[in-house]
Amino acid sequence: MGALRSSVAATLIRDLCELFKLRVVALVLVTGGAGFYLGSGGFSPRSGGLYPGSTGPGASILTGGLLCALLGIGLVSAGAGALNEAFEHQIDARMKRTAGRPVAAGRFSLAQGVVAGLGTLALGALWLTLTTNLLTAALALLTAFTYVAVYTPLKRVTALATFIGAFPGAMGPVLGWTAARGRIEWPAVALFAILFVWQFPHLMSIAWLYRDDYARAGIRVLSVVDPSGRSTVAEALFFSVVLIPVSLAPWAQGLAGATYAVLAAALGLVYLGYTIRFARILRAVTEDESRGLARDLLKVSVLYLPLLFTVLMLCATAKR
Repeated sequence: MGALRSSVAATLIRDLCELFKLRVVALVLVTGGAGFYLGSGGFSPRSGGLYPGSTGPGASILTGGLLCALLGIGLVSAGAGALNEAFEHQIDARMKRTAGRPVAAGRFSLAQGVVAGLGTLALGALWLTLTTNLLTAALALLTAFTYVAVYTPLKRVTALATFIGAFPGAMGPVLGWTAARGRIEWPAVALFAILFVWQFPHLMSIAWLYRDDYARAGIRVLSVVDPSGRSTVAEALFFSVVLIPVSLAPWAQGLAGATYAVLAAALGLVYLGYTIRFARILRAVTEDESRGLARDLLKVSVLYLPLLFTVLMLCATAKR
C-alpha cells in the first residue's frame, strides 16, 4: 500500500510539473531574474552605466524583491502553460512527444486544467501587484493572454504564429526589469530583442526535429508548410546572423563593458556556426543525419542563452 501511494504521488508530481510546463517556467525565471538583477543595479541612461545606490522600486536584490518578482512571474507563466495544455489537449493527443501530457492522456480533465491554469495565473498577477508594481502585473497578464489566446489558436492557421509567439516568449527579462524599476527602459527593450531573435533558430530546430508530429496534429510551422526545409533553414540563418549585433546592444547602451561585447560576439558566432551546420539538412542523406543536425542546434541554443545572460550580469556587476 505504501509503495502504491508513493507511486501515485510521484505520478501526480510529474503530471503537475508537465501541466505547468516547469521547464519553460525555468527559462522564464532565468531571464526574468537577469532582467531584475540588471535593472536593480541602477542602470541610468543619463550616466551611461551602472551606479551603486539605486533608489528605484525594488532596487536592492537583498531586500527579497527578486524572490517576490520571480514567484509572481513564475506563477503567471505556469498558469499560462496549464491553460495552453488544457486548450491544446486534443492536438497534444495526436503527437507522440505530447500524447502523455496529463490532460491529453486523460489523467486530468479539461476543467481541472483550466481551473488550475486560471487560478495560478490570477494568484501570480495578484502577487505581482502587491509585491512589485501594477505595470509588471499588467505586462505579465498581457504576455499570458497573447500566448494563450492569440498564439495557441493561430498555430493551426498560419506559420506566422511562430513570429507572434516570440513576443510573449521574450517578455521574461522585461518583467524582471519592470519589477525592479517600475518602468520600461531601453535596456529592457535590448534584453527583449535578444530573447526575441534567439528564439527563431531554436524554434526552427524543434520544428524540423518534430515536423512529422506537427504535420499529424495540423500545426502549421515552416517545416510543415515547406517540407523541403529551405524556409526553415533561411529563417534560422537570418535570425542567427541578426542575433550577433542585437546581442551587442547592452554594450552599446553602456549596460556592460567591452569584455561582454567580445564574449557575446564569440557566443553569437558559435550559434551561427551551428545554424550554418544545421543548413546541411537540405542535403542530408538519412533521416538520422537530418535529425542529428537539428538536435545539435537545439542543444547549442539551449546553452547559448544562459551563458549570454550570465556573461552580461558578470560584466555589468564589474561596473558597479
